Formats: sequence, C-alpha cells, structure tokens
Amino acid sequence: MFRRHWFFPGLIILLAGLLLRESPLVLLATLVLVSLSLAGLWNRYALVGVQYQRQFAETRVFPGETIDLTVRVLNRKPIPLPWLELMDTVPLKLPPLKGQYAISSVPTLGYLSHLVDLRWYERVSWHYRLMAKERGYYTFGPLTLRSGDVFGFFETESRWEQNDHLIVYPRLVPLEKLGLPSKQPFGETRSPQRIFEDPSRTIGIRDYQREDAFKRIHWKATARRQALQVRVYEPTSILHLVICLNIATMREYWQGVDPVLLEGTISVAASLADYGLLERYSVGLLANGSLPESDQPIRVLPGRSPGQLTAILEALAKITPFPIADMGSFLDSEVSRLPWGATLVVVNGVADEGLLATLVHLREAGRQVVLVSVGGGAFPPGALRNIVHYNLKCPD
Repeated sequence: MFRRHWFFPGLIILLAGLLLRESPLVLLATLVLVSLSLAGLWNRYALVGVQYQRQFAETRVFPGETIDLTVRVLNRKPIPLPWLELMDTVPLKLPPLKGQYAISSVPTLGYLSHLVDLRWYERVSWHYRLMAKERGYYTFGPLTLRSGDVFGFFETESRWEQNDHLIVYPRLVPLEKLGLPSKQPFGETRSPQRIFEDPSRTIGIRDYQREDAFKRIHWKATARRQALQVRVYEPTSILHLVICLNIATMREYWQGVDPVLLEGTISVAASLADYGLLERYSVGLLANGSLPESDQPIRVLPGRSPGQLTAILEALAKITPFPIADMGSFLDSEVSRLPWGATLVVVNGVADEGLLATLVHLREAGRQVVLVSVGGGAFPPGALRNIVHYNLKCPD
C-alpha cells in the first residue's frame, strides 16, 4: 500500500526527468504526485459528513422478548466513499436471531460489522432482531470507522463514543409460583381508612399526656415552656411497603458472586414490588448495591405514581453484582428515613448474623418486618422470633 513517503521518490524522479530531459520520467512522476495528492485529499475528508444511527423499536423489555434494531449510515457530502468499514461494539448477551457477532478481545462484547461503499448523499440501512436473554443494563458502542481513498493509497480510522443503552427488566413471577400466599403475604394489613402517625414528619407540639410514649417528648420545647411537651406527627392513611434487597450471595465478598442466586433475589424483589403496587401500597426500594459507574446505594422513595414500577424495575435492571455495604449496617443507617408505619420486606439470599441482629432489633422497636429468604439462605426459625418469614426456592 502506498504511503506519504512516496512523495519524496516522486519528486526525485520528477527532478531527474527535468534535468535529463526525459519526458517519460517527467510524465510518470507527475502522475504519481497528482494521484498521491488527490488520494491524500480524498482520505482527509473520507469520514467527514458520515452519520451513524442506531434505532431501537423498544429500549425497555423483559427477558425472553425480542428487540428490533435498525442501523443506518449516511454519507452527507458530494464525495463518494469507495469503502467504509463499521465496527459497532455490542453486548453478546443480546444476540441476533439470525447470524452472529464478530468476536472482540472482551469476552462479554462483540462487533456488529459492516463493509459498504457509499455514493454521494447515499443512505444504507440494516435490520436486526435481538433476543433479550438476561436482566441487565446494556450499552451499544463505541463505534469504530475506517475508510480511505479510491486508489487504496491511504486509510483513516476514527473511534466515536456514540453510545445507546437498552434495559432488560428483571423477570416478574406471580406470588403463587414463588411459594408466597396471594393474600396478605406481609402479615395482617391495616385498613386503608385507619389513620396513624408518621414520626418522620413533625407538624407541631402539644402538652404531655399520661399515655404518651417517652420518645415523643420534645425536650427543647419543654425547656422553653417549663412544662412537658410532645411532638405531634403528621397523620397518614397510606400503607407503605419498602423492598429491602440484599444483593450479597456469599457470606464474604471475596468469595465471589452466585449469579443464579443474585438473579433469583432480584426477580423476587421485582415481583414483590409489582404485587405491592397492584394492592395499592406506596412501594419503595432499598438495595445495598450500586448502579453502573456509581458508588451510591440504590434508593427509590415509596410512591404510588404510574411510573413507580418502572423506576423500581429500572433500578433493579441496572444493579451491579457487588454489595457496597453489609445489609445489617445498611438497614440500620437507612431505616430512620422511612415512614414509621412502613412494612419492610427484606429479600435475602445468604444467612448473616449481623442482618439477623438488625431484623430482630427493628422488630422489637415496633417496625413491621417480613423476611423473604431465597435459595436456602434461611435463618433458624427460633432465631427470628415473631418476624414473618418465607423460605423460597430460586425462581426458574
């Protein structure tokens, strides 16, 4: 393949031809220099005006569903491209139904490869149908482009950080298939009309009465008024349900990850959130895992809006497999932010003494706690005292 250093031999031949007055040498050198100049200019602008687009029919799907992907490339300039190579990075866990990806150096990634020639202002499209096999947050890109001049003298390459994302939600399973009762799985439910108080929201103070709990006393107001004062909390009739997911699948983090157990606990958490919203709970999510490229735990505040289930499923789809804190300490630090009347449903896959101590403490403090053990990570029945407990197999 010719390179730029051919300019120098061309100039030498041209000078020799002029000095020796040899017309064939002059003609040959002129052709070489003109061709190289034209090829260099062509190569310089080869990738200018090239546009690449991925278009998904859906960007959020469930496992087992298919995704239609359309890939388009457009040459938006009056200079044709004799050849254009496209190498688009794609996740192997979303394989095409027909054909296969080109292999890359990263085990989890492949390439969607195309080699095409484009006339001026020409557009070319390719259509694919991908299979969503597993829960996850998948990235398409970056893109590598290569092209060159019509003579094949030069080539140019560019890497575009043009990324698109696709979310595969966790699998939802009916409570009956999980082995949970379809009626009141979280224990006896308060009547939606019953009003109770939320200690996280103080709306005033009043004089102390004999039946008031000691923890209600407002000491600063008492000092000011020289008489015992207690807090008045905001009344509410909303039933809160908080799914607390422990993503640890081994007793020690250095032991690795059990992917089957991890997906099982995430699927159970998603199914419980779906059930809770159908039953008109205000549902939230806590998890001691993090989102991609983040070190913050996952928190979705309780709510009943139409988009609440989507927010919870997206958070569960994006969750990474390594815990950022042990579940017992995590719950201790987070529980004060939750409504007092909330039912805490802890989805857990590994028995841990620290978590057990936290659950018992929360129950003794008056919190409504439900433990859902998945995949054999159950505690001894007597250790849980009066905590509602279910022991489930991993969902298929």
